[in-house]
Amino acid sequence: MRIFVIALLTYSLTMTSLHAAEWRSFRGPKGDGSTSAENVPATWDASTNVAWKVKVEGSGWSTPVMQADKLYLTVAKPSLDNAGYSLRTMCVNSVDGSTVWSTEVFKQGGNSPGIHGKNSHASPTPLIHEDRIYVHFGHMGTACLSMDGDIRWKNETVSYAPVHGNGGSPVIHKENLIYSVDGAKQAFIVALNINTGAEVWRFDRESNAPRKFSFTTPLLIDNADGAQVISPGSDVVHSLDPATGKLIWKVVYDGYSVIPKPIYDGKYVYICTGYNTPWIYVVDPTGNGDVTDTHVIWRSNKSIPHTPCLILDDGHLYMVSDRGIATCVKAHTGDVVWQERIGGNYSASPVLAEGRIYFQSEAGLATVIKASTTFEKLGSNDIGERTLASYAVDDGTIYLRSDKHLYKITTN
Repeated sequence: MRIFVIALLTYSLTMTSLHAAEWRSFRGPKGDGSTSAENVPATWDASTNVAWKVKVEGSGWSTPVMQADKLYLTVAKPSLDNAGYSLRTMCVNSVDGSTVWSTEVFKQGGNSPGIHGKNSHASPTPLIHEDRIYVHFGHMGTACLSMDGDIRWKNETVSYAPVHGNGGSPVIHKENLIYSVDGAKQAFIVALNINTGAEVWRFDRESNAPRKFSFTTPLLIDNADGAQVISPGSDVVHSLDPATGKLIWKVVYDGYSVIPKPIYDGKYVYICTGYNTPWIYVVDPTGNGDVTDTHVIWRSNKSIPHTPCLILDDGHLYMVSDRGIATCVKAHTGDVVWQERIGGNYSASPVLAEGRIYFQSEAGLATVIKASTTFEKLGSNDIGERTLASYAVDDGTIYLRSDKHLYKITTN
């Protein structure tokens, strides 16, 4: 009996640990901004409900990722002569905020391409897979590190000229690390082997877009027809076989500088089209070839975000435009349920936790609303610091990155 109780307790603690530390990639455990974490904070400010606040040694807008009691994030640390950057991966102890290790992955010289004022030299989010961390610095390269910060491999062969810097994060399907490359003159999607970093396949978008640059993170889905990796770019979204890079379907539109990661509800894929006027295209992903005229279910340009990703919950789609208009629509029809101005400007993507949606403004103000067909504001939480990074969420905790600090926000 005593052995059974100990075994049961060990199992319970193990399962709690697995549940409580699962934000291993951009947009969290399911890649859609939702989490099953419990007791998530709903109120805070710069000092209230802050377990710790630590200064980050460099700049970057990547989301922290976590496993067990460790956080991992990328930073761009200016060189001593301010002629370039040390592109680094950091490990932070989630208990007290102390730095466990910091590894330089790449060196970026002072003649590197310029970035947009809302970008950084460390914007793509790391990805934890099994016992490795994968980091992507766009045109500078991609790397794999051990959990102790040792570099296992680096790939610097996928070169291109970016516009406004880098932004999209990679995803993993089986043995392939997949990311989008949409630069000044080149537009393609590439897969690297997760064990060696060697290129596995490359898909040429064959883009004729006047402005080829975009910054999206691909979406992985699995439906009755098999796995797909869906990557929006300028003027077109492609769905590929993630094992081979072969085209499954595409939809064409008018848009560039596409940023939001697509989202999937098990039936339709929801895609934003970027600048100048952002549209949302809702696509049935069961087609083949060019399905623009056959598989677009609905589309709209009413207060669609240029930058923040979308949220799905209970048959409804929630979003916030860059200029602070929050909208709820019926996901399968596009019918507007409500639309409210919440104020501020937005780049960070929203999070769904315990029936609440968290919108984080660029000025550091979080607006929390109820995920409901009736607009209900639950609170406003201000840290008073600029932030463009999206949250990482754990049981009882939100990790929030500003331009100077990393915060651990708790319910206590």
